[in-house]
Amino acid sequence: MLKVYKSVDETLTEIDVLGEKGSWINLVNPTRDEIQQVIGQLGLPADFLEYPLDEEETSRIEVEEGCVLIIIRVPVIRDNVYDTIPLGIIFTENIMITVCLEDIAVLNEFVSCRTKGFYTFKKTRFLLQIFFKTALYYLRYLRQIDKKSEETQQRLHRSTKNEELIKLLGLEKSLVYFTTSLKANEIVMEKLLKSHLAKDPEPLEVNDRLIKMYEEDEDLLEDVITENKQAIEMSDIYAQILSSTMDAYASVISNNLNMVMKFLTSVTILLMIPTMVFSLYGMNVDLPFQRSAAAFPGIVTLSFVLSMVILLVFRKRNML
Repeated sequence: MLKVYKSVDETLTEIDVLGEKGSWINLVNPTRDEIQQVIGQLGLPADFLEYPLDEEETSRIEVEEGCVLIIIRVPVIRDNVYDTIPLGIIFTENIMITVCLEDIAVLNEFVSCRTKGFYTFKKTRFLLQIFFKTALYYLRYLRQIDKKSEETQQRLHRSTKNEELIKLLGLEKSLVYFTTSLKANEIVMEKLLKSHLAKDPEPLEVNDRLIKMYEEDEDLLEDVITENKQAIEMSDIYAQILSSTMDAYASVISNNLNMVMKFLTSVTILLMIPTMVFSLYGMNVDLPFQRSAAAFPGIVTLSFVLSMVILLVFRKRNML
């Protein structure tokens, strides 16, 4: 999907002109024809549009032919599973292009005009706002993961199954993805900040011309880095807690299973007592009191008494 937007009179307008100055081109899982159309009309390096479509691509900055490619990883939810995917942001002298495999919530914030102070022609601010929204979504999803973890832990108290542990394992896997992606994003953000503070365009080669950062933009970038660091800390803390919790609850499940087995073993022993007595008096040989009228009630009473004695012994030893 290829769409072009431009800020006109404080509103975001979809336009048909590809490459108009101050516009934003949004590519979502683009077809080969759409990629070739953008490359042909704008003269962009083909790799810049293909790198973000590789799901395993890591966060980084590249410069080539007067264009800057910034790749960060953004959080997504797929079938109630938390994951991250690459988002490519391409700077040219006149426009900004975003490339992603999926229609992500971060960019939908801008398409639906829910971001204050967003203008397509303010490319640097737009970039930093994407960073900021990405950090906020990481924080939001981390809170959701923590809530789901607590709900799963509540069901684990009396569980003897592995289903809840498997759910916790999935959440722990998501936290690993989040932590790795957040740390990689942090490197990209700090590289932008250091390049600006040093007034040295060397790391980006064309930084001063394509990524102009003003004082208010610098403040926003510092806020973004702060939010990103907070997300990293939260992710690390949740991952450590979840790992410890899984180890503890694995022991709890094993202990619950042992208690069930102990109970069933004790019940089996109790049932064996009357079985043995009745089996003994069911033998086809001469037995004491077999011709007595009180034989049957006596056998039943004997079985009951022996069972109660064993039961009391088990209760005293906390086996039942």
